Amino acid sequence: MSITRRRIVTSTAAGVGIAVTGSFPSLAESRPGSSAGSGRSPRPFPPLVDDPQGILALPPDFSYRVMTRAGASRLESGEPCPSNHDGTASFGTGRRQYLILNHECDAGDVLGVPHLAGTVYDPGAVGGGGCTVIRTDGNGRNLGQTVGLSGTIANCAGGPTPWGSWWTCEEATARAGDRWEHEDTGATGVYRKDHGYVFEVLGDGHADPSPLKALGRYDHEACAISKNRTHVFLSEDADEPNGLFFRWQGPRGFRVSADTVGRLRSKSFGTLAAMAILMDDGSVVPDVAHLTSSQLGRPFDVRWVEVPDRDATDTDVREQFDDGQVTRGRKFEGVWGTSSGVYVVNSYAYEKGEDLPDQAVPHSGMVWFYDYARETIQLVNYFPYQNYAHDETFEPAYPDLNFDGPDNVTVTPWGSLVLAEDGVGASHVLSATPGGPTYAIARNMLNVGDEAQPEYSEFTGPTFSADGKVLYVNIQDPGLTLAITGPWERYLG
Repeated sequence: MSITRRRIVTSTAAGVGIAVTGSFPSLAESRPGSSAGSGRSPRPFPPLVDDPQGILALPPDFSYRVMTRAGASRLESGEPCPSNHDGTASFGTGRRQYLILNHECDAGDVLGVPHLAGTVYDPGAVGGGGCTVIRTDGNGRNLGQTVGLSGTIANCAGGPTPWGSWWTCEEATARAGDRWEHEDTGATGVYRKDHGYVFEVLGDGHADPSPLKALGRYDHEACAISKNRTHVFLSEDADEPNGLFFRWQGPRGFRVSADTVGRLRSKSFGTLAAMAILMDDGSVVPDVAHLTSSQLGRPFDVRWVEVPDRDATDTDVREQFDDGQVTRGRKFEGVWGTSSGVYVVNSYAYEKGEDLPDQAVPHSGMVWFYDYARETIQLVNYFPYQNYAHDETFEPAYPDLNFDGPDNVTVTPWGSLVLAEDGVGASHVLSATPGGPTYAIARNMLNVGDEAQPEYSEFTGPTFSADGKVLYVNIQDPGLTLAITGPWERYLG
């Protein structure tokens, strides 16, 4: 997601997340200590209780611990914790666990990721993004934080791998030789390497700062590896034109693993293709915003169209396709893989001529599910455009029932979804069921605006510990990592 809050415009529709009865993905993920999911929908969470500390409203019997605070917490090397917390993954069990945390920083940021020896990709991206790694005991305690990757820019989301590493994604396409100037700090510099890639950080925090060029160079958001390890699915957060949803496929018989991932450092290895959603007559849906809540649960066939030049030598990847070839979407965001398919989120689409195509419908969020075997995609949750989005002085009577702008997504150990909200007004962590209801798990109470015009920064990077005891989540601004504990199985199990 973008660091800059989006511009708000007028509309006349209203509502909250919509879901209907139909054929939807089952809650089939493994639950802690078991070989199969519970198979039922989550129970409603109780009403949220305001936090006396003014940070996080939670249901009764839940609590949180602040693990990091940008500028205040310290790295083991002595520097302050970087800012702009984003995508996060949890690794390990018991008393030896790690959190790998993205920092969506631009070059020149005051609290960018420090360039420590052995972690740097581009020395020219001073004060830019990267990853830090937090050691924890599984109870949300910070036992030390180090740099895993630096010298990248705008590390947004990513995805965990089956072998216990983290793929971090740059949401940027700067080229070697481009000059940069930070609009706030006035710092300047020159990039020495191309940007817009995916990088691997191992579960213990070590990284080889070499990009996985086979996965393309564009405004990456998140990614997921299929269960059989033959495909990688990736999202693009971009507009003018709107972004794409991609699938990478290796040569016949190839399986991506810890031993073979190095082959993805070649930009010509395998095939990168963009999604085209097909109508019944074989025509291509030009943008997902042409589909609405009336299509919830309906599977659409998908065709994958090969990217001509995945390294975008002269033309951005998404501009290499003509109208009618592929299906676009404003803000393709979170991606999360399951045993049978992959979820992908579209946060919103509003503005005619910019991020909303002609004859499309404004929306405040879509959650899609792509089925590996059937090669179909279906809309499983829908958030209609919020009526109050244009009026910064309006507050809904029931803010913990009105949701918009889903962003990062994770599948819980019990098979349901957790979404991070990046919307208008109150910002929430949400519990959702494909084809079912949506409930508030937490609400951000930190006002980063002012009393007259309050603004609540987005949640990012929700991820559960392997044992299901802790939900880790970030508030991007002012930059907090939080560990939430409570009776999760009572509501999700």
